[in-house]
Amino acid sequence: MQQKDMEQKTPTRKNLVILIHGLHQTTWMMRPLAKRLQAQGFATHQYRYRSMRDSIKTNSQRLHEWLSANHNPDQPIDLVGHSLGGLIIRDFLANYPKWQIGRCVTLGTPHVGSVCADYVWRLSPLIVGRSYIDALDGTATSCPKHIHLGVIAGDKPRGLGQPFLQYHNRKLNKEGESAATENCAHDGTVYVSETRLECANDHIVLPVTHTGMLVDKEVARQVIYFLENGEFEH
Repeated sequence: MQQKDMEQKTPTRKNLVILIHGLHQTTWMMRPLAKRLQAQGFATHQYRYRSMRDSIKTNSQRLHEWLSANHNPDQPIDLVGHSLGGLIIRDFLANYPKWQIGRCVTLGTPHVGSVCADYVWRLSPLIVGRSYIDALDGTATSCPKHIHLGVIAGDKPRGLGQPFLQYHNRKLNKEGESAATENCAHDGTVYVSETRLECANDHIVLPVTHTGMLVDKEVARQVIYFLENGEFEH
């Protein structure tokens, strides 16, 4: 009887969570989220890559190489990516199907391309580097249909990209295009509409900025909820 009770109380093994930072960032930006995941029993790895110097293809390949050297392919992994990190996840999923994937969450990722990045690319390509082509330009590899994906967007409009997005909103109004609330809503860098992806299983918008979402308790709670339940708590 005691043995049966002990078996019932044994916690379910949780997948290793790979955390992938965004453009112009380093692994320490993902540390607050990593700590909150670890507090809930998840093992984590903060994947380091060069967002300016290397292309999305190179960075997803190096993630594959790191996993090949450090992880058993028989054990599933979960993936969480912020901004550009979410696009690396998409490229990785499409090109390295040997890995067993549990669930994925993207945070403020411009899945259909970034208007802000478009403006910066035209003004000074060096600022976005090699992360623009095949990624921020909206041409990232399609996400495999079997992947269980959750998308978190922010709508608190504060950030370095705000001047570009305000200008773009005024331009749309002058051209007489639709200015629905969601079409104009953004997190200071990425429009809410840019985060939407048809193959995603769930999508939620929270009152956070593009960078602020990385330290926000509610964002972390929703990430954990999705990884455990396959949906957000709306």
